[in-house]
Amino acid sequence: MKEQQSHEYTVERYTPDRQPEWDSFVDSCRNSTFLHKRGYMDYHAHRFTDHSLMIYSNAALVAILPAHIKEETFCSHNGLTYGGLLLPNNTTADMTLEIFAATLDYLHSATTATKVIYKPTPHIYHSYPCEEDLYALFRNGATLAERKISSAIPLKKPLPISGRRKLTGKTKSRLSIIEDGNLADFWNILNERLQDKYDTAPVHNIDEITLLKSRFPENIKLFCVTDNNDGSTLGGVVLFITGNVVHMQYSATTPEGRRLSALDFLYEELINNRFADKDFFDFGISVENGGHYLNSGLIAYKERLGGRAVVYDTYIIDIKQAAND
Repeated sequence: MKEQQSHEYTVERYTPDRQPEWDSFVDSCRNSTFLHKRGYMDYHAHRFTDHSLMIYSNAALVAILPAHIKEETFCSHNGLTYGGLLLPNNTTADMTLEIFAATLDYLHSATTATKVIYKPTPHIYHSYPCEEDLYALFRNGATLAERKISSAIPLKKPLPISGRRKLTGKTKSRLSIIEDGNLADFWNILNERLQDKYDTAPVHNIDEITLLKSRFPENIKLFCVTDNNDGSTLGGVVLFITGNVVHMQYSATTPEGRRLSALDFLYEELINNRFADKDFFDFGISVENGGHYLNSGLIAYKERLGGRAVVYDTYIIDIKQAAND
């Protein structure tokens, strides 16, 4: 296993025998979520050449970086929505600069990578402020490559839902909300909706999401709206639940569910009641082509529900240039 010494830090490549150490450290970080646990990262290990890094100081683990290498690019992991350096509470700005320097020295000396693609964890997912890596990116000449816009609701003081058709008592009496309903039924609805509207498919297939849900039952939940008349599923949402954020990973309805505004009925319950103790409800991005195209209709729906902008950024670092600075 290659490793590179820089300053007082040692950078080492993750190996599967270190999973307990990795997962335990994830729990101690202020900008990590369950997506950074190996049980989530490794479900699609066959798609990526993992090259996650573990950074030590005096034999103590001080930072980790979920990542993989594709050709000559070191990516902070393309299988994850966000990542970057994961840092515990005691990591200072000076320490982060040193950790960044050590990491870039390692990549320059011990790999064939020529550039870094870096995706920091958006601030709403921090359990405590953790933007030292953004400063380190600036100091190392990083350039902004993508800016994707998401929509989030502060759940302690949400804006009122606007512009929706008011559900009558008769309609409401017809609808029920079921937690962790039939995942296969919902996936059929989701596949059909994504195919018809966007000519695409979910990132996860039914086997993958079933596996992940079994590994993280408290973090991945399905809420369905059913029709009391016949028990059919009208639609639903799959939520990824972290320490302080509820993220809408997937949503879909049947034509009848759209006619009855089943998702409005569901979101009102989730936002105002089920997850009122959380900090944010994140609807996810509404852009394509790295942020250069805004899906105005999609974001307008999220904004009508009270969502406002949170950005998901991606940066590029030229390793050789940074190593020489």
